[in-house]
Amino acid sequence: MKKKLKISYNSPVILTFVLISLIVLMIDGITKGKSTELLFMTYRAPLTDPLTYLRFFTHVLGHGGLDHFIGNAAYLLLLGPMLEEKYGSRTIIAIIAITAFMTGLVNFIFFPSVALCGASGVVFAFIILASYTGSKDGELPLTFILVAVIYIGQQVVEGITIKDNISNMGHIVGGAVGAVLGYLLNRKKGNSV
Repeated sequence: MKKKLKISYNSPVILTFVLISLIVLMIDGITKGKSTELLFMTYRAPLTDPLTYLRFFTHVLGHGGLDHFIGNAAYLLLLGPMLEEKYGSRTIIAIIAITAFMTGLVNFIFFPSVALCGASGVVFAFIILASYTGSKDGELPLTFILVAVIYIGQQVVEGITIKDNISNMGHIVGGAVGAVLGYLLNRKKGNSV
C-alpha cells in the first residue's frame, strides 16, 4: 500500500514570516506604498509617535518591490527551516525580533534621512548563524570566518564604494547579530536565546 504524499508546514515561523511579508507587499501595491511607509518601514520619526517603536520591528516585513521580496524570501526559505529545526521556533522568533530591532535602531540613530525596509538584515543574520551549524563549544568554525569575510566584507566595501538603494548597514548589523547569537547559542550547545 502506497503512502499518500502530503505537504507539511515544516517551518512554521519562516513560512509564516514569508507569507506575511508577501501579504504586506500585496497591500503595499494596493495602497501605492502608503501602508509600507506607515507600518513597515523605519525612519526618523518623533519618539512621541507609538508607530515609531512598532516600525523598529515591523520594517523587516516590508519590501521595496517584488524583486526585493523574492531575493530575501529565497534566502529565508533556504536557510530558515534548517535553523528553525536546529534552534526551535521560539529562538528563531527571538533572532528575527532582535535583528529587526537592532537594524531599526541603528538606522534611526545613525541614518536619519534613510528609510529602511526589508528582511535583508534577518537574511544576513541567518547566513552567519548557519555557518555555525555543527560547531562545538570552544571552536570557531572556519566556515564562520570565511562567510563573515566574504559576506560582511563585501557589504563594507560596497557601502564605501557604491551608492545605491541597498542598505549595507542593515546587512552588516544583521550579520553582527547573527555572529553574536551564533556564538552564544553554540557556546554551550544551548538552543534558546
